[in-house]
Amino acid sequence: MARLLHLNGPPGIGKSTLARRYAAEHPGVLNCDIDVLRTLIGGWSDDFAAAGGLIRPAALAFISAYLAEGHDVVLPQMLARVGELERFEAAATGVGAEFVTVMLTDEEASVVARFHARGAGGADEVDPWHEQVRRIVAEEGGDGVLTHYHRRLGEVLAARPDALEVASLDGDGDVDATYRAVLTAVGAEA
Repeated sequence: MARLLHLNGPPGIGKSTLARRYAAEHPGVLNCDIDVLRTLIGGWSDDFAAAGGLIRPAALAFISAYLAEGHDVVLPQMLARVGELERFEAAATGVGAEFVTVMLTDEEASVVARFHARGAGGADEVDPWHEQVRRIVAEEGGDGVLTHYHRRLGEVLAARPDALEVASLDGDGDVDATYRAVLTAVGAEA
């Protein structure tokens, strides 16, 4: 049975990094990173949120089609509303695929620090949308927005007892341990 593996969590928690690795180590898995897809919309850097609104329906169709062909998808996307998460779940279950959510978690203060450290060097430099996300967070209230996301994601986790919680150790520099914990949680092999 095909599976949609949703990696959820706050900005900077490591969703995209883990999804890239998962797809690289599991041939045939589609890494459907909606933030990457946003960059294919003209004007995305001027209105990141609008580009997201335009691309989400296409992403849902893309995911459903890929799953319907019997292939797995990994989705690194913060979904801080249960209703939005359920749209992706319905895209999977509607074609007979399994839906699994992994909530990547860390302490609130660490989430804020990780967000500010993101893109300060290393592999994150290749993600062109980080600057737009930094601007949006700053415009919407800075660190207060990040703590709000953290709390809302906690509410999503509480509302979804089927979600798998994995402590993200990337902030401690241990991407490998976090990746192994995700694999263990979802019953996948390295």
